[in-house]
Amino acid sequence: MHIAIAGNIGSGKTTLTRLLSKHFGWKSHFEDVDKNPYLNSFYEDMQRWSFNLQVYFLNSRFRQIIKIRQGGGAVIQDRTIYEDAYIFAPNLHSMNLMTTRDFENYSSLFELMSSFIQPPDLLIYLRSSVSNLVTQIQKRGREYEESIRLDYLKRLNERYETWINKYNLGKMLIIEVDKINFEESREDLGMVIEKINAEIHGLF
Repeated sequence: MHIAIAGNIGSGKTTLTRLLSKHFGWKSHFEDVDKNPYLNSFYEDMQRWSFNLQVYFLNSRFRQIIKIRQGGGAVIQDRTIYEDAYIFAPNLHSMNLMTTRDFENYSSLFELMSSFIQPPDLLIYLRSSVSNLVTQIQKRGREYEESIRLDYLKRLNERYETWINKYNLGKMLIIEVDKINFEESREDLGMVIEKINAEIHGLF
């Protein structure tokens, strides 16, 4: 069983992945942030490093999915390969931060890779307002995220909503994260777990 958590920067994907992995005993796969050689450079100069960063993520997540499917058992994944292809890369292209030539090359790579993979059995989407994202980003205090612009987060949010409204690859659960705090409230986490249990039982 493959569960994946989707959501904008600062929506709580990593935190929820960790909490659910601990609760259910699922194996967790996190986004490769600390070892990513392009992330700092990207936030310093998005135009120069956008293609390199997106290809790195595409490669990293493709390898992750292959590993998940080969390993068997129950797995929870922090962010999906689809978010890179349908949200982050097109957003960079539309903001003129990735050339059309690079974007078409990237899209062609994704198209090929996606023909070899299966979507998650359950997608959990963490829906958040931009103001909540900003609060969470500031709270965790990652130096390279200090330069993230509000309009960048807003554009990403709009693309997330478009993608989620059209998502038809499998079961999906939407969690409104502005209204809850699953990290600090046992009650809120319990509510999320209850919703997930209801969806999981529907998978079999």
